[in-house]
Amino acid sequence: MKLDTQSFRTYSAKPHEVVRKWVVADAEGKTLGRFATEIAKVLRGKTKAEFTPHTDTGDFVIVVNAEKIKVTGAKAQNKEYYHNTQYPGGARFEKFRDVLATKPERIIEDAVWGMIPHNNLGRQVFRKLKVYAGATHPHTAQNPAPLELK
Repeated sequence: MKLDTQSFRTYSAKPHEVVRKWVVADAEGKTLGRFATEIAKVLRGKTKAEFTPHTDTGDFVIVVNAEKIKVTGAKAQNKEYYHNTQYPGGARFEKFRDVLATKPERIIEDAVWGMIPHNNLGRQVFRKLKVYAGATHPHTAQNPAPLELK
């Protein structure tokens, strides 16, 4: 019995064929790492049937209430964020609680950035992430659907 090879073609999504949705995720009371993992999956497009590793098939994600994110254990006291000014002696370290008080958006952005590829595709995917400290966002015209996380 001879098999028809035409029926076994692998589908690869083309960039112009991808239909992108806008979703809004509420970070209030969520654990940082678990929340960032789910956001990275949606940004990458891994929740879609037409996921293609070399193409950006993901959706736009709006994160609200970034200031209400939680961490487990002693991370609130021990976790540090590193930044270098590129000048000699320019290494800067900030504690989690200080960053949460001043720039809560950076916490979620750093966590998600660590979970996507660090190449051109990753930068393209990361641009679809919009993080806001409060409960309001300027993307109501896109009519975002609520994102149900596990």
